[in-house]
Amino acid sequence: MRLMPPSAWFVSLLCVVIWIVGSGMSWGVCRVEEGTDPRVMVRELKGTCGDEDRRALAVSADDVLTTLQQGRGVVLKGVTLAGDLPLDRLRLQPFDPGLVRHAAIAERIEAERVSAVHVIDGPFILEDVEVQGILATNLIEPGYVVVRGPVSLRGSTIRQSMDFSRMVFLDRADFSGMHIGHEGFFIRAMFARDADFTGTSFGTHSRFHQARFLGKAAFTGARFHGLAEFLEVSFREDAEFARARFLQGTGFSGSRFHKTLDLSGARFEREVYFRFTEYQGDADFHRALFRNTADFTEARFRGAVDFREAVFEYPHLVSGVDLPDDVREGGTNVRDRDFLLLFFVLALLGLVLLAVWKKKAR
Repeated sequence: MRLMPPSAWFVSLLCVVIWIVGSGMSWGVCRVEEGTDPRVMVRELKGTCGDEDRRALAVSADDVLTTLQQGRGVVLKGVTLAGDLPLDRLRLQPFDPGLVRHAAIAERIEAERVSAVHVIDGPFILEDVEVQGILATNLIEPGYVVVRGPVSLRGSTIRQSMDFSRMVFLDRADFSGMHIGHEGFFIRAMFARDADFTGTSFGTHSRFHQARFLGKAAFTGARFHGLAEFLEVSFREDAEFARARFLQGTGFSGSRFHKTLDLSGARFEREVYFRFTEYQGDADFHRALFRNTADFTEARFRGAVDFREAVFEYPHLVSGVDLPDDVREGGTNVRDRDFLLLFFVLALLGLVLLAVWKKKAR
């Protein structure tokens, strides 16, 4: 067997090294990769990208709207979406109950005498996307936008406002880890399956007025920086708000919880209203913190209610519910506990400094 001469080995090795280096360099180049399925518009940001790269490779909202108008789906990942996306400009088609495949949703649409709806046939995926413009249905008059495929805005940032009012989500809806800069509206929205808002940051105002969650609603760890309205909302399955933070006024009045409501560890920095709410299942307020008014007037609890270790800083501002005796008697509130803890730390520090001073004095 003849061996390759050293020069040939060197040339071959050099080619391999050049190929590896070239592949690595091309892999790190910032670029947008496109899909090959003609039914779906795919744009995914790849490589090492700076802010200028992202701006230069931004996807036009007009192109996305055109794609949706053609009856195709959209999948955007990691890119910047430039411009407003008005979903009321989607194509209309006559409403038929078979379109939504869900009796409760069809009944609500028919009750409003809606004869035509806007439709998104494919997936509507905007994951880890920076949305620079306004994302809105703009439906003032009775009407709906029906999304027949999965919806995901997981990890995306909405720089301005997002209005998904009167949107029907027939498949899974994932809004986890989102950041909404200003308003986030879901007025009269309907979720046929699970809706995930875990860890979502809501901006100046969030509204879910008369929304319907037919699957599980997860708001675990969500933060509501502005006014939060969950008025007359129907939760058919479990509603999870554990460790959620409500920094401004909050309203759940008139809502119906058909199964478990979990508000354990939640923090209400301002007023919260549960007037005329109905709880078919258990309601968990374990370790929740109420720092202002908590109004449960005319609330109906049919299951177990858990207020263990809940803190009401001002028990006299609580109405419509019987609190544990130690809270009614004005137990130590959070501010008092913080003061006592600070006093203890300062006292301990003083003792340490005194001991050091005495040691030096010797």
